Amino acid sequence: MDELLREVQAEKEYVLDTFRALNEALQRKEKTVVELAAISTFLQNTYNGIENILKRVLKFKGMSLPVSGSWHKDLLDLAVNNQIISLELSKRLDEYRAFRHFFIHGYGVLLDKERLMPLAESLPDLWKDFEFEITTFMESLKNEPSSNE
Repeated sequence: MDELLREVQAEKEYVLDTFRALNEALQRKEKTVVELAAISTFLQNTYNGIENILKRVLKFKGMSLPVSGSWHKDLLDLAVNNQIISLELSKRLDEYRAFRHFFIHGYGVLLDKERLMPLAESLPDLWKDFEFEITTFMESLKNEPSSNE
């Protein structure tokens, strides 16, 4: 359990560092393609951090991680089915998962400021809710006997 806590804490610290960079990019008055690409990178990095945390928790629980072509979506479903996160939070995360897919497979010059900025502005609240749910779940792990310790 201690190793899981360390790993999750390290991911949280990376996400918080990413938020600092995101805030700096959001503070810039002009949002050229360069700023939009930076903001997109930070959104994608944060979503990856969330996935990394979910993967670590699932592995700790002895669960096999999804390996299909839709594994990113399957990961969220697995986290909901194992009561790690709520269905409501999963639905909110799904919007960022879809953005991650576009970001990885698309072109930065195609970024749409009107679609990107609401995601960026909503990210801190989403992160707070994710952090609350993951912390609550991990607290419940401390109270159950486990052969993983």
